[in-house]
Amino acid sequence: MKLNIPVHKNEEYPAKVVDLTYEGNGVVKIDDFPVFVPNALPSEEITVRITKVASHFAWGRVMDWQTKSPDRVDVKDKKYIQTGIAPLGHLKYDAQLKFKQHQIAELLEKAHLDDIKVLPTMGMDQPYHYRNKAQVPVKMIHGKLETGFYKRGSHNLVPIEDFYIQDPKIDQAIVVVRDLLRKYHIQPYDERTGKGVIRTVMVRRGYYSHEVMVVLVTNTKRLPMEKQIVEGIIAGVPEVKSIVQNINDKKTNRLLGEKNKTLWGADEIHDQLLGIDFAISPLSFYQVNPQQTERLYQTAIDNAGLDGSQTVIDAYCGIGTISLAVAKHAKQVYGVEIVPAAIDDAKYNAKRNGIKNAKFVVGKAEEQFAKWQEAGLKPDVVIVDPPRKGLAESLIEATGKMAPKKVIYVSCNPATLVRDIQRFSEQGYHVVKQIQPVDQFPQTTHVESVTVLERTDK
Repeated sequence: MKLNIPVHKNEEYPAKVVDLTYEGNGVVKIDDFPVFVPNALPSEEITVRITKVASHFAWGRVMDWQTKSPDRVDVKDKKYIQTGIAPLGHLKYDAQLKFKQHQIAELLEKAHLDDIKVLPTMGMDQPYHYRNKAQVPVKMIHGKLETGFYKRGSHNLVPIEDFYIQDPKIDQAIVVVRDLLRKYHIQPYDERTGKGVIRTVMVRRGYYSHEVMVVLVTNTKRLPMEKQIVEGIIAGVPEVKSIVQNINDKKTNRLLGEKNKTLWGADEIHDQLLGIDFAISPLSFYQVNPQQTERLYQTAIDNAGLDGSQTVIDAYCGIGTISLAVAKHAKQVYGVEIVPAAIDDAKYNAKRNGIKNAKFVVGKAEEQFAKWQEAGLKPDVVIVDPPRKGLAESLIEATGKMAPKKVIYVSCNPATLVRDIQRFSEQGYHVVKQIQPVDQFPQTTHVESVTVLERTDK
């Protein structure tokens, strides 16, 4: 069957933007055929040039605006939208918050769960300069070492000094490191040849502690001019407490290797979250927006309704951020996480904070849930904070068998949240409150939320 596609590559068409996808691209329809257009907002009338045609949709770019949305912000630096650092940077912040609320509501509607309502998104007073961690690639461009970010969908580096959504002190530290690498003629890694020294610069800064860690990710075991570079970082980054070389000598897309070598200072830095002190090493998973993480986790804890008598399970516990915060309000907490290093961190953080009622286990959450259920563990509350793919069906079934009164679902993907709400309903769990979105990543399309489910039929 021959498809009748009404648009052709490199042709231009007048169009009106009718929607915004979950990735933040405008949608126009030409004879009912959808065209996705970056940097276009609903209600705008534009001239679109077709850049790519597939069988059921096309991609285009804006050549001209006849009318602009009242929600549009003029982005001074197009790099933020080009690279995906701030794909919603052209949308007013209150409209970004509505867009995130609407995303969840729309998916619930499609799943015929319109009776579940979504609260307005909890936003930030200052929705920029919030990231406490940066991982920036290093490349040679026109014979000059540059740090920056990749253009969306490519491996072309765009040189950037002010990353807009990162802590400005981190941006300054990256420039200091970049200039030292230039000064001492350190060769960036070339992924085509596998040669070169420096792959990535990672910088972390504690939001409360202001402690800075600089990690130089190298393709080589030896860092040339190590002493001079370390001295230069100490002189140029006053808050630095730790300088680490991470060795990643494999041909891989992974940013960090397994081996760390502390070149100067401590092996870790510290920061606080909900009053608990966390040790953060180069490989630690630690939330990148601590202000909003505190609000997200506090919302989860408040909704758990704890009075000190409950047993709580925390699935996907990471380094124990939710578990240790919950432990203050519960009788006993059990955390499970598949990454052994994260569980080591969780145990270490529990010990350092004198928290004795939290127990951590390495394993797949769904397998550990089945073991706990067989062992007769009866939690009052289960908290889940899964990755984007959501929950395994077996975990939802094991939760149903353990029959906790409440499940608190911390989600980072509305699509899998809605799917999992449907699966929980088969186990007798239903959403009992309005869903609370929390904007963890302003200027981007990511949506976090807290959902409260209770067992209602047994």
